Amino acid sequence: MKAVICLCALVVVAVARPEEQYTSKYDGTNIPEVLANQRLLHSYIKCGLDQGKCTTEGRELKSHLKEALETHCAKCTDKQKEATRLVIKHLINNEADYWKQLSDKYDPEGKYAKKYEDELKTVF
Repeated sequence: MKAVICLCALVVVAVARPEEQYTSKYDGTNIPEVLANQRLLHSYIKCGLDQGKCTTEGRELKSHLKEALETHCAKCTDKQKEATRLVIKHLINNEADYWKQLSDKYDPEGKYAKKYEDELKTVF
């Protein structure tokens, strides 16, 4: 009986615990500024593609890319969700080759990229 009570208590604690979020340490990054700077943007992209060196921020971002893509950014802060939409929209509409490379790497089956493309592709 005690084991059942302990198990129930453990389940309640696990369910009641708020979901973890990614660090908000870099939430102050000026995303439009990064997107406007081709050198900086391409540096981050190449980091994500394992084609170049990574900054501390780049390594942090890269470590969460696949999970964030798969979960539609479930562990992201509100600022991160907004930044993700801006970045993906920019890549889809302005850096199609890099978007394809990133999609192929982090979503090889194409399960998630199509959803983002449908949502964020700009109609001209």
